[in-house]
Amino acid sequence: MTEISHKAGFVNIVGKPNVGKSTLMNALVGERLSIISSKAQTTRHRILGIMNDDNYQIVFSDTPGMLKPKYELHKSMMSFVNMSLEDADVIVFVTDLYENDEEIEEVIEKINRSGVPVLLVINKIDLNKEDQLDKVTAYWTEKVKHELVIPISAAENFNIQKVLDEIVERLPEHAPFYDKEELTDRPERFFASEIIREKIFTNYKKEIPYSTEVAIVDFFEEENIIRIRAEIYVERSSQKGIIIGDKGSALKRVGIQAREELERFFAKKVFLETHVKVEENWRKNKNKLRRFGYDQ
Repeated sequence: MTEISHKAGFVNIVGKPNVGKSTLMNALVGERLSIISSKAQTTRHRILGIMNDDNYQIVFSDTPGMLKPKYELHKSMMSFVNMSLEDADVIVFVTDLYENDEEIEEVIEKINRSGVPVLLVINKIDLNKEDQLDKVTAYWTEKVKHELVIPISAAENFNIQKVLDEIVERLPEHAPFYDKEELTDRPERFFASEIIREKIFTNYKKEIPYSTEVAIVDFFEEENIIRIRAEIYVERSSQKGIIIGDKGSALKRVGIQAREELERFFAKKVFLETHVKVEENWRKNKNKLRRFGYDQ
C-alpha cells in the first residue's frame, strides 16, 4: 500500500484594503481569527491561521491591506506584507469588482517576480452586475501573473472549497510546521485586543478608529471566567471624549459588544474593564509603535 505523503506550506493572502482578505481567511480556517469591518485598513498585523488535515497543514497569513505608506504605522503594516511575500509557498491575491492597482504597482511587481504560484481570487461576485466580472477579470489577468482565476463570495461562502482545493494541490511535501492542535501563532491577549478594536471600528466614524490602539494590560483566566483589563489609546484629548461619550455611554456600548464577542470567542464568561488614555501621535512614533507590537 502506498504511503500518502504529507503536505505543508505557507499561504499568504494579500490585496488592497477592504477587498475581503480577512473574511476569506476566516472562511477557509473555519474560525474568526481576523478582524472584520466595512472600514478599510482594519487588519494592522500579520495574522497566522493554521488549518490542519490528516494529509496537510496550511499556514494561512492574513496581511494588512496593501497601500502607499503615509506615516510610520503604514510603513510597519507594509513590512508585514513584504515579509509575507518572502516566505510564501502559495500567494492568494484577492481583489474585488471595484478595486484597481493604483498605489500598489510596486507590490504587484514583487509578486510577479517572486516565482511563487499565484491564485487570483476575485471577491464579492454576489454584487456582480451585467458583464462587470468579465471586465474585472480581464483587467487583473493583465496585471498579475497567476495560475488560476477563482471568482468567489467570501461573505456567502461561495467557491471557498475551490480555493482550498487549488491551494492544497500546490502545497509542497513537508512535515507540519506547527502542532496539529494549534489554530494560530497569536496569543489570546492579541485576539482580545483585536475584538475590542473591531467594536471601536463598528461604533465610531471618521478618523477615530484609525487613531485608536488597544493594549491588554491584564488577562487572567480562571476556571469559570476570564478577567481582562484593556487600555484604549487615542492621539488627542478630544478623541478621548468621543470614545467615552456622554456620561460614558459610548464606551459602555463598546464594552458590552466586545464582552459578548469575547465570550463567544473564548467560550467562557468574561469580565472586561476598559480605560481610555491619550498617547499623542503614536502612529508616527517608532518607539510608541514598538510598544504596541509593530516591531517587525
